[in-house]
Amino acid sequence: MNCIIIDDEPLARDEMESLIREVSTLEVTGKFSNANSAMEFLKTHQADLLFLDIQMPGLTGLEFASHIPKESLVIFTTAYPQYALKSYELDAIDYLLKPIDKLRLEKAIRKATLYKKMLSDAALQNTVEGNNSDYLFIKADRRYHKVKFRDILYIEGLKDYTMIFTPHQKLITALNLKNIHLKMPSESFIRVSKSFIVNLEHVDSFDNHNVYIANTAIPLGDIYRNDFLDRYWNI
Repeated sequence: MNCIIIDDEPLARDEMESLIREVSTLEVTGKFSNANSAMEFLKTHQADLLFLDIQMPGLTGLEFASHIPKESLVIFTTAYPQYALKSYELDAIDYLLKPIDKLRLEKAIRKATLYKKMLSDAALQNTVEGNNSDYLFIKADRRYHKVKFRDILYIEGLKDYTMIFTPHQKLITALNLKNIHLKMPSESFIRVSKSFIVNLEHVDSFDNHNVYIANTAIPLGDIYRNDFLDRYWNI
């Protein structure tokens, strides 16, 4: 995989490149001080992954992210935590706060690498089948996986695909979040943001901004909060 870095601070660009080379085998193919320069580059070059600052002169990182090629993944890098929820609405892979922690960066790159692999041509053939009240079948890697609803922790949407997380596996399918939600038992599964559905039975805790399942913090969107609270108190 290759990547580019977009940040208006020269030192931040250099530090990010150094960290990337230290924790991964990603090829850094470009560094840009603004979104417009990066946009020109992407017209003639492919970038698998973008490390994208948010607050920059001219076009912001959030504005730029809505115009990047569909096949490019984004990891936001910023000093401002308040944009985290918005970043996931733009299908960002991750959201890293400056100063960037090396282990946190490594985890984000692993996640991006996994998504890129699973979104390969073979993965795009994955489907969801069956309408049983207790389970569904996910076709992945030329096999049908029986997934019980009670074992699903949460579901994450990314572009036109969804990733289903259980305690033991991650399965991707070429079905958007809205359509896969229709296949889930409504009494247990609820949407908590534009990009996430959770199984209420597995929610360990929550606050004003996140729902927590095991060690995963899942963003809780403003327009979904009241519905989540009503449902969660009554399960």
